[in-house]
Amino acid sequence: MAFKEILAQLNFRAYCRKYNMSLWQCPQFLFLLMGTVIMISAVVTYFLGTRYVADPQVVSLIVLALTAILLIITFSVTNTLEGLAEANRLKTEFVNVVSHQLRAPISNLKWALEFILSGRCGDVNSQFNEYVQIIKDNTDRMRELVESLLMVSRIEQGRLPTHKIEFSLEEVVKKAMANFESKAKSAKVKVGLEILPEPLPLVLADPSQITVVVNNLLDNAIRYAKEGGNVKVIVKPKDQRYLLFSVEDDGVGIPQGDQQHIFQKFFRSGNALRQQTFGSGLGLYVAKSIIGNSKGKIGFVSEENKGSTFWFTIPIKV
Repeated sequence: MAFKEILAQLNFRAYCRKYNMSLWQCPQFLFLLMGTVIMISAVVTYFLGTRYVADPQVVSLIVLALTAILLIITFSVTNTLEGLAEANRLKTEFVNVVSHQLRAPISNLKWALEFILSGRCGDVNSQFNEYVQIIKDNTDRMRELVESLLMVSRIEQGRLPTHKIEFSLEEVVKKAMANFESKAKSAKVKVGLEILPEPLPLVLADPSQITVVVNNLLDNAIRYAKEGGNVKVIVKPKDQRYLLFSVEDDGVGIPQGDQQHIFQKFFRSGNALRQQTFGSGLGLYVAKSIIGNSKGKIGFVSEENKGSTFWFTIPIKV
């Protein structure tokens, strides 16, 4: 763990504000306090033992008192951790239940809107058609959010089903680019693909999950690229054991101060919020979890106002 991360975790008051708890409910503070008391008690016991060696009852009473203090602190830490674990479990269950309940009505609404737009229910004027299209676009966004919440819930509960098979990463990337072609055109962004060499060896992972990762990274690159800008996708061997996927854009980039939080749930950098109002902040968290579960690595390099490059590696089937 980096030294800056340790210092950030030692900012107890910020941690307490973040999780809405008192200082005496903060696990890091209580563990630090307990460690300090243990060290002090060891030193005090040693000096008292050497001084009152003729009267062991005094030393025994002091040791018992310090032990009682440590037991109280340990009990408090345990209760705090149990409370946090229970709160996290309830939150995950709530998200899971709500997402499941929203999934069906949103899907039904989507199908109804598509039926209206298809013209099979009769002719509608262009203005009404435009309104229906706006509703459909927002329904699609809600559906994406629900799917992301469900995936996050399964990841946190360790119940995300994984079926690792051999497949072509090249084909997954090409299909994803075809799906995002209309979005790239509407955003006036040019997307290029480079395969080195072609054809590539097969990889071993869950193709549906890797598709989610590729879609998330490609969607972000197009979303935050400059109008008339470029997005470059590269798939190539990293070494004899891994393939490397990278997507580079020339967009808004990520401020230096936000980069340490970029894979956290619900986090979106300040300039991203100014650039795009829509976004759940879950895509990169999901991507990191999937790639980690696939025995690969994920990362990025970015500079504000100059663009970002996100990449991941995935094992080759050998």
